Amino acid sequence: MKNNFLFSLLIDPITRDPLIYDSDTDILFSRDSGHKYPIIESVPKIINDEDKSVETSALHKEFNTIFRYINHYNLDAESFDYSEKNLSGVIKNEFRRLRESIIREISDEMNIILDVGCGNGWVSKELVPSGKKVISMDISSVNPINALKQVQHENHAGLIADAFNLPIKENSIDCIIASEILEHVPDPKIFISKLVALLKNNGALIITTPYNEIIEYNLCVHCNKPTPRFAHLHSFNEDNIIQFVPMTGVTWTSKKFSDKILSKIRSHIILKYLPFRCWEVFDNLFNKLFNKPTRLKFVIRKMQ
Repeated sequence: MKNNFLFSLLIDPITRDPLIYDSDTDILFSRDSGHKYPIIESVPKIINDEDKSVETSALHKEFNTIFRYINHYNLDAESFDYSEKNLSGVIKNEFRRLRESIIREISDEMNIILDVGCGNGWVSKELVPSGKKVISMDISSVNPINALKQVQHENHAGLIADAFNLPIKENSIDCIIASEILEHVPDPKIFISKLVALLKNNGALIITTPYNEIIEYNLCVHCNKPTPRFAHLHSFNEDNIIQFVPMTGVTWTSKKFSDKILSKIRSHIILKYLPFRCWEVFDNLFNKLFNKPTRLKFVIRKMQ
């Protein structure tokens, strides 16, 4: 059976029944409902295309438009290259430090890691060699398939799924990473609550997002409606993000980092040679002096 550890966690997002793998037809199905889900290049696609419960945000309500986010992010993944090969040295270093900051939150006891919005699959590249089991999940079909091709290992599984209709058992995941995703989703509160439900006791949801971003708008050439740059629908800081966290059963911590001035002076030319903890000293110092952080890390831990 393919992806043994993933298949044992999968459920029908509609009925919540366990899914069964049929090796003859290479599909997953629910015995009770009869729902069937295909497997594309070893990656299950478990999306309920009929669900329209989350197709709006404050922005779309304001302009009386519908956000078909499943279609949007499939086209986005097909249209843009996530390889980062053409990024500047400054941006590459910012991503490197962002990822190092995330990895620091993952303890030795955390075994099963869910990467929500896996993009180019950096989480699997970082964690699978260390013995972690990683599920590279994305709403697009392109990203999980590409991630699985790049890291082929029994501890790595791909999954095409929607975070608002998750096909994974509750209380089954040790750690969830949602890096640079929250600013894109229609409803951050529902998004966070759905992910927290998957965590085991003492499990962690690690969120990173731009800090206090001033969202810029352009006029769309297709619909003549204002559209946000980079498809960012929300801006977060350590205070306003708390309104989206469940009221009970969790604790949380926040940290703002990646100082803008430190990047502007191209300090990465020298600081890129330093280990993360040494770089963090410089970053903390610059944030105290100039208070220009560009990233927010928000970690939610599920209590016993």
